[in-house]
Amino acid sequence: MRIVITEFMDERAVSALRAKHEVLYDPTMVDDAPRLLAEAANCDALVVRNRTQVRGALLAAVPARCRVVGRLGVGLDNIDVPACEARGLPVIPATGANALSVAEYVVGTAMLLLRGAYQSTPAVAAGKWPRTALSNGREIGGKVLGLIGFGSIGQLTARLATGLGMEVIAFDAMLDSDHPAYEQAGVRAAGLEEVMTMSDVLSLHVPLVESTRGLLNAARIAAMKPGAILINTARGGIVDEVALAQALRSGHLGGAAIDVFGAEPLPASPHFEGCPNLVLTPHVAGVTAEANERVSFLIAQKVDELLGAAR
Repeated sequence: MRIVITEFMDERAVSALRAKHEVLYDPTMVDDAPRLLAEAANCDALVVRNRTQVRGALLAAVPARCRVVGRLGVGLDNIDVPACEARGLPVIPATGANALSVAEYVVGTAMLLLRGAYQSTPAVAAGKWPRTALSNGREIGGKVLGLIGFGSIGQLTARLATGLGMEVIAFDAMLDSDHPAYEQAGVRAAGLEEVMTMSDVLSLHVPLVESTRGLLNAARIAAMKPGAILINTARGGIVDEVALAQALRSGHLGGAAIDVFGAEPLPASPHFEGCPNLVLTPHVAGVTAEANERVSFLIAQKVDELLGAAR
């Protein structure tokens, strides 16, 4: 069986697949469209991350004998899942494998942005002493963390946050307010608007679908609690980036950590230049050495199982 892997994967997981299958692994293939189409036309399994768009021409190029699309991550907005299902082509995400990485990113950036003191190295090293200016940072204990989306990542984030003394409220359109997941995590279920307006830290954990596109628009950002922190590790397109930048510059928001963007890689974005207390990262919240290993081996195992069953 021939497996084509178009983006980076743990080398040991690749080797495990090579022990049983013919594997073409090239993490740069995603940026070579002609080669991507040509290689996908001769595969029994296709393994991608978030940049390979498994739709349109690429999906048409995938042969009928292809047995599975493995997704090295959890979001599926880069894959035309209904079209795959119509072909009887399973799509396998690495559900839960990078949850700890994302949860730690949320809690870590929340602490950094609330305290506001960790970017003083250049000033202190230059002999300055901005102690007074940096003495008004905030503690994370006692603050309200609001979660929009309460799947596996949201639930793990809640457990880490409550361990630090945060109060956690959450909204999930797919869960009833009496769902046992809330009680098990020590979280209070709340309505969408309450979560958005009452949170000291607001963290997004929803997929990018029509109902969530533009969810954090200018009006909702304006309605957030003054001084609140916004963290988006979910998907670009959920937050109005220009409105967010304006809210940071005006002082309405106390900070933001944004890991995902409407266009990736993020083009030069003047609206973000000079924004205070802003952390921008290149879609890495779910990517750590440990998470990459878990994600890669999980997908390697699932792909191998499906190919073995197809023999």
